[in-house]
Amino acid sequence: MYKKILVINLMHIGDLLLVTPVLRTLRTNFPKAYIALLADKKLADLVQYNKNIDECLFLDKKGTDDNLKNFVKFIKKIRSKHFDLVINLHRNERASALAAFSGAKKIVGYAKPGFSVMFTKVLPNLKAVEHQIHSHFDVLRKAVGIEFFDDGGLEMWIDDASKANADKIFAENFPADTKVVAFNIGASWLTKRWLDSYFAECADILIERGYGVAFLGGGMDKEIVSACVEKIQQKNSPLLKIFTGELTLAEVAGFLDNCVLMLTTDSGPMHIGVARNIPIVTMFGASPVPGFYPYDAKDILVKTPVPCHPCGKHICPKSGEENLECMKKIPPDVVMKSVDEILAKYGQPAEKIPRVYGKYQCRVVELEERIF
Repeated sequence: MYKKILVINLMHIGDLLLVTPVLRTLRTNFPKAYIALLADKKLADLVQYNKNIDECLFLDKKGTDDNLKNFVKFIKKIRSKHFDLVINLHRNERASALAAFSGAKKIVGYAKPGFSVMFTKVLPNLKAVEHQIHSHFDVLRKAVGIEFFDDGGLEMWIDDASKANADKIFAENFPADTKVVAFNIGASWLTKRWLDSYFAECADILIERGYGVAFLGGGMDKEIVSACVEKIQQKNSPLLKIFTGELTLAEVAGFLDNCVLMLTTDSGPMHIGVARNIPIVTMFGASPVPGFYPYDAKDILVKTPVPCHPCGKHICPKSGEENLECMKKIPPDVVMKSVDEILAKYGQPAEKIPRVYGKYQCRVVELEERIF
């Protein structure tokens, strides 16, 4: 039915990976179609080797294309490709404009008012009440007419060179047969960050037991990781390694293949972990659980007990002891119970754990109020 399809998502790491089940479903339903994905250039590692698409188009959001003249040129580039279906899965002005002026015969998805008049069908993003992936599937169902959803979960392929380099870095830093737990303590919102002292306590417990601990994250996380490491009693242990800001996104994915568990905030790296099949324990404070829980049944999400959850605010408006109480009230001993449970059940490198198709509802641990 459709010969050329373009999917647009210009958002961040996790948001882009949450589009991958859409790409797989489109490929299954339209096996002969030419399918392209438009994404942020800096996130190329996440999708450029995706096996369900024919082409990646990259917008340099913070660089070359961050001006009107070049943005118009980019729109002309899209129009020259003559797509007959455009699916916009990013509801902001820039993505909406790219879809609206794409010249496609049919334009569907999320849209900002003003641009929506040029869409064939506009749908709401239901991420507040259902998982983001399921909201995307609603677009395919209601606007494209798809009835079969080939949901393979989050998927991320990487190039051989990145995989080989990640394996080499892992082997050079940890003795053979060491079971390593990856820590990701950063997050785009302050209200998504678990306390660094809590992460430090978990690191000490794991190192004492003989586990390796590897801190990941991007360059923007270096300061908070350094502060956390200073709180680790065994910070000089050879089992503790810091890779924050040193690995590409593809290398992070390859590195996680070698780890046995990921302890993480709600963040982009969390979704990379899901895509690479590593078991995850995550703590949710301000984040809405229904829309963004780790999309894998192996995983455990520990949910804060405070009544203001999920506030969805980037900065906590409370002060004093109540500031960030959503994260303060998720104590390390509770999190370690989930860590121990997963390590006992799986306890091997992620790349050796079989994937289970269709099993994506993580377990949510609902905490009760505790007096400290």
